[in-house]
Amino acid sequence: MSFSHLADPGGTPAWQGVLPGRPEPFFLEAGQGEHGLLFNDLFTLLLSGDETQGQFGVFTSRCPAGDTIPTHAHAGTHEVFYVLEGAVRLFVADAEGRKATKLLRQGDFGFVPAGLAHAYRVEEPSNLLGVVSGGFERFPQRMGTRTDTAGEQPPFVPPVPQLLAAASELDVEFLPGYEWPEPGEAPGALT
Repeated sequence: MSFSHLADPGGTPAWQGVLPGRPEPFFLEAGQGEHGLLFNDLFTLLLSGDETQGQFGVFTSRCPAGDTIPTHAHAGTHEVFYVLEGAVRLFVADAEGRKATKLLRQGDFGFVPAGLAHAYRVEEPSNLLGVVSGGFERFPQRMGTRTDTAGEQPPFVPPVPQLLAAASELDVEFLPGYEWPEPGEAPGALT
């Protein structure tokens, strides 16, 4: 997978030097990492597949209340949700198509295996820790926009062609019209 599209006009990769780009020990202080903005969410990449020989990536995401990530699936990517603060409702369908929902609060954990339809809705302003299969952690850079700050910013709404190209490159399938049960509506509801 190539990230040449992240180069600035001078040809220097936008993220060069923030992470080592190879498996070696390193440290980041609070607020450091590669920042990307996608809609209202500020993502901070802490560890990429470049440092883990393609095995996994780690990021945080600051999300305002009301934010909804639409239903999607990614065939080759496992995804971990760990709520550092706030509350997020995770929706997921298992391999047999049974739908469930679970409200995750501070300290709660959720896992979505590769290929399963899922979505989430931010119920309270939240900070999430995400772990994904290597390579997919760069989705905020690919779908969103680079930012050099972890502070408040106006939302970034990607142009549709950029969003669709990134979805294709990252093997994301959006599932419009997918209906999810609200808590207690379905036998599979985890609440």
